Amino acid sequence: MSRLDSFIRRLEAQRACLDFACDAVKDRPGVIFELGLGNGRTYDHLRSRLPGRAIYVFERKVAAHPDCVPAAANLYEGDIDLTLPAAVGRFKGQVCLVHSDIGSGDQAMNAKIAAFLGRTLGPALAPGGLVLSDQQLAIPGTAPLPLPPGVKPGRYYLLRTAG
Repeated sequence: MSRLDSFIRRLEAQRACLDFACDAVKDRPGVIFELGLGNGRTYDHLRSRLPGRAIYVFERKVAAHPDCVPAAANLYEGDIDLTLPAAVGRFKGQVCLVHSDIGSGDQAMNAKIAAFLGRTLGPALAPGGLVLSDQQLAIPGTAPLPLPPGVKPGRYYLLRTAG
């Protein structure tokens, strides 16, 4: 498979998972965490699918399209090791959806980030909260969900808390 085909399949899987999650949380209270802004495409998709919802974005250094940068009050800029724990404390039990797309081509770094997220995110999650990730995460109190049709295992990961 070419790198272009792989990229397209990743984006199709990402969109299918985001659409599934948006449908699942549309009537649930809570805020959304977007871990990794990148170019702002998934942030823009979330805000278009869940209008009026508070979406808090975590990005080391913003370089997104200007139309896809959240308001300063909804942006945690800096190292996620520092910004995420503070937000978890602030939003304990209130996060209905986390979308994490902060993996890289460095497998050792991905493992370190996945372990950090697994240790950190749990207290923020609301009952029935969803976590979508490009990396496999182990978050206490969550269980894996089946992927939407057409998404191959290992391409994306879905977790849900009880409730």
